[in-house]
Amino acid sequence: METIAVYPGSFDPVTNGHIDLIQRSAPLFDKVVVAILRNSGKTPLFSVDERKEMLELSVREFDNVTVTDFSGLLVDFAERIGASVIIRGIRAISDYEYELQMALINRRLSNRVETVFMLPAETYSFVSSKLIKEIASHGGAINGLVPEEVERRLQKKFAPEA
Repeated sequence: METIAVYPGSFDPVTNGHIDLIQRSAPLFDKVVVAILRNSGKTPLFSVDERKEMLELSVREFDNVTVTDFSGLLVDFAERIGASVIIRGIRAISDYEYELQMALINRRLSNRVETVFMLPAETYSFVSSKLIKEIASHGGAINGLVPEEVERRLQKKFAPEA
């Protein structure tokens, strides 16, 4: 039986911390579905299509990784695609508290889907999309923290208007 894992998030934008988790998840599961949450309650910097394109470019080397988007409850999406695992990254204690709460409610909603917590490489343990956007908006250096294509797009988004 094929084991499908879903790695959900906003990925606004995708960081090298996200890529690190995808790279380490790919050999563990038959298929990894990176799923971009469509959240009408937030105003993202990049559209879902832009985030999907950046992710697809960033994960193209992994044969068993696909990128899609979803809305609604994560466990419902996981069951629709046949996933039995949800991958979540934890950088700090504050992440753990939130992610534990989410894992427990997801378990209550569906006993067919388990949550697996993964720690990013130490190099990326402090990296978040929010921090990346903040640094980029002030012209700070983000090289090495995001894929090159993401860096280019961020620089373009925050370039001073002529």
